[in-house]
Amino acid sequence: MNSVHISTARHILNSGDPVDISVWKSDGSILELRNVISLRYDFYGGWRNVKILSSGEFRKIREVCIFRVNDCEVFL
Repeated sequence: MNSVHISTARHILNSGDPVDISVWKSDGSILELRNVISLRYDFYGGWRNVKILSSGEFRKIREVCIFRVNDCEVFL
């Protein structure tokens, strides 16, 4: 499996292209989000708003909880 630095993952997310991401939830479970685009990123708060294209649902996630982007592990 490939890995990317968090700064590279931010560039991928900010590109506007649809991506697949894996996120840790607050209870420790894993949330798999497929075909999402990043709409807004709050650098100081650490939150990222994403839209799931298949359902039109919006989610607000903490960026530090993203551990995989397009099947690449994200490291700090």
